[in-house]
Amino acid sequence: MITMMDLSGNHIGDTGAQHLANALQNNITFTELNLWHNEISHIGVQYLADMLRNNMTITSIDLSKNQIKDIGAKYLGDALQNNKALTKLSLESHQIGDIGAQHFAVALQNNKVTNFFLVI
Repeated sequence: MITMMDLSGNHIGDTGAQHLANALQNNITFTELNLWHNEISHIGVQYLADMLRNNMTITSIDLSKNQIKDIGAKYLGDALQNNKALTKLSLESHQIGDIGAQHFAVALQNNKVTNFFLVI
């Protein structure tokens, strides 16, 4: 059984993120998702965050080197408050500021994320 999906560097953008999020809505197989360097902005992140709210299979997601800003951090933070499966979230090389960091600080207080990488 395949448990890891690596789409890094495929430039799927927001539309691709939307289709992927829809496809993973009822996922029971994939536990790791690598979306490094895919030109995903807050628009695509909103779809992914909606999927993560209900997906209890994905334990690791890498969204590094995309175009996520504070509003995207809010979407992800909101999703993390509901998601009890995710243990690793990587967000390196973004334009997330203090406001976005505050969203994560609140979200990380009550979930299972043990590996959180935010490098701006």
